[in-house]
Amino acid sequence: MDTRPTGTGPSGAMVVVVGPSGAGKDTLMAYAARHFANREDVLFVRRVITRDGAAGGEDHDAVSEETFETLESAGRFAVSWGAHGLRYGIPAETKAAVDRGQLVVANGSRSALSRFKAVYPSLFVINVTASPDVLAARLAARGRETKAEILRRLERSSLAVAGDYRVITIDNSGSVETAGQAMVEALQGCLPAAR
Repeated sequence: MDTRPTGTGPSGAMVVVVGPSGAGKDTLMAYAARHFANREDVLFVRRVITRDGAAGGEDHDAVSEETFETLESAGRFAVSWGAHGLRYGIPAETKAAVDRGQLVVANGSRSALSRFKAVYPSLFVINVTASPDVLAARLAARGRETKAEILRRLERSSLAVAGDYRVITIDNSGSVETAGQAMVEALQGCLPAAR
């Protein structure tokens, strides 16, 4: 039983993983999830997204726009936002997990960081980046966009995180093992015992 007075000692935190499309956020999160698989104090969030469950990419709970609206109205999301024609939700239970002292890791968006900060005062941001050449090659391999669309996307995107956040940047231009180990080390540094 925890006998610490309320508000003292190590507590949980939210880690939001952000970065441009093609940077490899899902890959690095999956790598870290395997590393922390037997740890009850580290929780990787399964997002709710208005995207077909068979669309590839991250493992998520696929819902219709109507269902998303119903869940959002019922307060089932701690944080929600829209991007690229889709809606994303972080389950409300994650707030209780942080309050219990867990390190909660979620795939997020730079545009929603202020919303995360409002809900999770103890917030870390892991910014996954890669060189423009690597990003372009990965996006082209997905086959979802033309080369012109990819170049326009990269021209308008910034790899930096703006705002007053604790940011850890990981360059995922090289091997998955190198960047994956950097992700593991970053998360270990966010654990309560390391702070």
